[in-house]
Amino acid sequence: MSDVPRVALRVPEEAAIALGVSADFFDSHVRAELKLVRRGRLVFVSVRELEAWAEREAARTLDEMQRS
Repeated sequence: MSDVPRVALRVPEEAAIALGVSADFFDSHVRAELKLVRRGRLVFVSVRELEAWAEREAARTLDEMQRS
Protein backbone atom coordinates (compact mmCIF):
# COMPACT_ATOMS: atom_id res chain seq x y z
CA MET A 1 0.00 0.00 0.00
CA SER A 2 2.92 2.40 0.61
CA ASP A 3 3.65 2.40 -3.14
CA VAL A 4 0.32 4.10 -3.84
CA PRO A 5 0.82 7.85 -4.38
CA ARG A 6 -1.01 10.02 -1.85
CA VAL A 7 -3.53 12.49 -3.23
CA ALA A 8 -4.55 13.85 0.17
CA LEU A 9 -3.08 14.22 3.65
CA ARG A 10 -4.75 14.29 7.05
CA VAL A 11 -5.10 17.70 8.66
CA PRO A 12 -3.30 18.85 10.67
CA GLU A 13 -0.83 16.02 11.39
CA GLU A 14 0.31 14.90 7.93
CA ALA A 15 -0.19 18.27 6.25
CA ALA A 16 1.95 19.98 8.90
CA ILE A 17 4.73 17.41 8.46
CA ALA A 18 4.61 17.87 4.68
CA LEU A 19 5.16 21.63 5.15
CA GLY A 20 7.78 21.16 7.86
CA VAL A 21 5.82 22.93 10.60
CA SER A 22 4.08 21.92 13.81
CA ALA A 23 0.39 21.03 13.88
CA ASP A 24 -0.26 24.11 16.06
CA PHE A 25 1.49 26.40 13.55
CA PHE A 26 -0.44 24.78 10.70
CA ASP A 27 -3.76 25.34 12.47
CA SER A 28 -2.89 28.95 13.37
CA HIS A 29 -1.28 30.15 10.14
CA VAL A 30 -2.16 27.89 7.22
CA ARG A 31 -5.40 25.91 7.67
CA ALA A 32 -7.82 28.80 7.08
CA GLU A 33 -6.31 29.46 3.64
CA LEU A 34 -6.86 25.92 2.31
CA LYS A 35 -9.76 24.08 0.71
CA LEU A 36 -10.38 21.05 2.91
CA VAL A 37 -12.28 17.78 2.46
CA ARG A 38 -14.31 16.63 5.45
CA ARG A 39 -15.64 13.10 5.82
CA GLY A 40 -17.00 12.24 9.22
CA ARG A 41 -14.37 13.17 11.77
CA LEU A 42 -11.57 13.11 9.21
CA VAL A 43 -10.29 16.24 7.51
CA PHE A 44 -8.00 16.06 4.47
CA VAL A 45 -6.17 18.49 2.22
CA SER A 46 -5.09 17.50 -1.26
CA VAL A 47 -1.39 17.47 -2.02
CA ARG A 48 -2.11 19.79 -4.96
CA GLU A 49 -3.87 22.27 -2.66
CA LEU A 50 -0.83 22.34 -0.34
CA GLU A 51 1.48 22.83 -3.30
CA ALA A 52 -0.70 25.64 -4.68
CA TRP A 53 -0.76 27.33 -1.26
CA ALA A 54 3.05 27.18 -1.07
CA GLU A 55 3.33 28.69 -4.56
CA ARG A 56 0.89 31.52 -3.73
CA GLU A 57 2.71 32.32 -0.51
CA ALA A 58 6.13 32.25 -2.18
CA ALA A 59 4.89 34.63 -4.88
CA ARG A 60 3.40 36.95 -2.27
CA THR A 61 6.67 37.10 -0.32
CA LEU A 62 8.66 37.76 -3.50
CA ASP A 63 6.28 40.59 -4.48
CA GLU A 64 6.55 42.16 -1.03
CA MET A 65 10.36 42.02 -1.13
CA GLN A 66 10.47 43.67 -4.55
CA ARG A 67 8.34 46.58 -3.33
CA SER A 68 10.65 47.30 -0.39
